[in-house]
Amino acid sequence: MKKLLFPIICICALSALVLTGCSGSGVDTSKVQSAFSSAPAVDKADVDAAVASVKSGDYSGALTSLKKAAANAKLTDDQKAAIQDLMNQVQAKLADVAKQAGDAASKSASDLQKSLGK
Repeated sequence: MKKLLFPIICICALSALVLTGCSGSGVDTSKVQSAFSSAPAVDKADVDAAVASVKSGDYSGALTSLKKAAANAKLTDDQKAAIQDLMNQVQAKLADVAKQAGDAASKSASDLQKSLGK
């Protein structure tokens, strides 16, 4: 029974982290949306996909879409800057989510050790 307790605690902690981490991402997509508001649909498809990924909490998917969008040779300087800004925000958010997951796992392990009396 004690062997099952640790994985259960970790799963619960990580689930709680994921659920709370997705509400209010803290990533501002308005700059990139504004920069691409009048762009042709073919030029903003990857940006739209990135924005949708950010809103759903899929930050790695957002980075993939932003890298594709950044490779477009027809971008204006404003669009390039907006993409770079959003990429920086998403990378920071990914780092924060990873840190929070590590902290939660560490706390779960510590709590488990305390509950086992070791």
